Formats: sequence, C-alpha cells, structure tokens
Amino acid sequence: MMNHLEKEKQLAAKEAVKLISNNQIVGLGTGSTAIYAVQEIGNLVKQGFNIKGVATSNKTKELAKSLNIPLMDINDVNFIDITIDGADEFNSDLVLIKGGGGALLKEKIVASMTNVEVIIADSSKKVDTLGSFPLPIEVVPFAANYVIRELFHMSGFGKIRISNNQPFITDAGNFIIDTDFGTIADPVYISETLNNIVGIVAHGLFIKLANKVIMGVGESNTTVVYQ
Repeated sequence: MMNHLEKEKQLAAKEAVKLISNNQIVGLGTGSTAIYAVQEIGNLVKQGFNIKGVATSNKTKELAKSLNIPLMDINDVNFIDITIDGADEFNSDLVLIKGGGGALLKEKIVASMTNVEVIIADSSKKVDTLGSFPLPIEVVPFAANYVIRELFHMSGFGKIRISNNQPFITDAGNFIIDTDFGTIADPVYISETLNNIVGIVAHGLFIKLANKVIMGVGESNTTVVYQ
C-alpha cells in the first residue's frame, strides 16, 4: 500500500504532466518524485503524443528508454520547452535545494535551458527556511579536500557522499560533498560564494530557475501550486 508521501508525489506528477503539450521537448528529472512524472510521460507517448525527452541522469535515461520515450542529446537542442523535476527542499520564494539523487549538475544545466521549470514535491519538502536538508555540492575529486576546507571557512560542514563504502561518483565522474550550513537565511549569498570556489562544478541551490512548484496534499487528494 502506498504511503501518504508517495501518494503526494504521484498526485503532483499527474498534475504537472497536464502542462505538457504535443510536439514539445521535455526535460526528464531524476529522483524518487521525478520517477512518477517520467512514468506519466511514458503514458502520454503511449497515447500518441510526439514528445522528445532530455534526461538529467543515466538512471532516468534508462527508465525513459524502458517506457519508449524518444530521447535527444542535450547538445542537439537549443532550448527545452518544459522540465518536470523534484526537489529536496523548497521555500515560498521557489528557492530549491536539489541534488539528493546525485544528478544536480545535469539537472541544473537542463533547468537553465528550460522555458518552464516545474518542480513536483510531497508536503514534507516545503520549508519556511532552507537548510534542514544538507546542501549537495558537486566537486572534481582532485579538489575535494580543498573544497571541504573552504566550506568550513563558510561555517559549512561537508562530508563526501559515500555509496557502497566508496565515494559516490556522479554521471560526470565527480564527488558530491553533502554540506550542513545550518539554517540558510541568505541562499543568494551562499550561492554566490560557492560559485567562486575553484573545484566546485555545481551546487544544489537552485535560485530563479523554478517557475512553479506543484505539491501533493494527500489528505485532500489534491495539489497546491506555488508560483
């Protein structure tokens, strides 16, 4: 039986996919919530929609292929009409923390090329102030310890993400440093400071990239839209 948070993810995904039109290029997100959207997009293709997908991770690419969603290489497109993706946290200003699924670099590139970025989430992801979820930061392995020291100077406590007793490796061959900044009262300052640290490829603060957040509300079997 599906728990209430999974139900909320599915509700949000179903509502978001209604925004897709025929003949669009669609960004396909990564993570436990985005999976529901990719599955719904697969249903649209089955119904005859002409949709081309741009995947944000190898895992999403494999799922899309299994659902017969035609895929395009991102270097073959100039823009993406709409992307549906998840988030680890979001606030009322539509500032997000992303990267829990390990695909933040590709997700950020796709979001930057997207006309309409739609975030889907369950109700646990809405926060008044960001920071309960550690901020993922993707770094080149050569710079990992240097970056951790620089984060410490920002009062950020970073740890290299581990998977199967080894550093987690992103699709781009990088490490992820999950960083606890405590409450992030000024995400713009944190973002700009991180952008200036050599060795950081991307960080999980998504600012002015989301156009809309659709949140499932399980108790009422409906959704709430933030925009």
